[in-house]
Amino acid sequence: MYAVSFYDADPDAGPEHFQRLVATYPRHRAYLDEFAKGGEVLMIGTFGDPATQGSMAIFRSREAAERFVAGDPFNTEGLVYRNRVLDWDPLEFPAQGSV
Repeated sequence: MYAVSFYDADPDAGPEHFQRLVATYPRHRAYLDEFAKGGEVLMIGTFGDPATQGSMAIFRSREAAERFVAGDPFNTEGLVYRNRVLDWDPLEFPAQGSV
């Protein structure tokens, strides 16, 4: 079972909010890079327009997702409008040619 974390964008955020995100990004990235060394995050990224669509990450467990969110500077500095963690039980397919 995996876990997916969603960060929803604030629909009412103005340009100053975006500037705070830009200023906080280096701390977020450093935290992410350190966290990723443990192998618990599989993928992370923004949707097409992060200012309106937000972002998501896939973790190996709910515990890892919750721990990441709890320490992420984007979250701890109040820049995440809303976040949620959902358990995810995907159907996985082997890469083509590796059957």
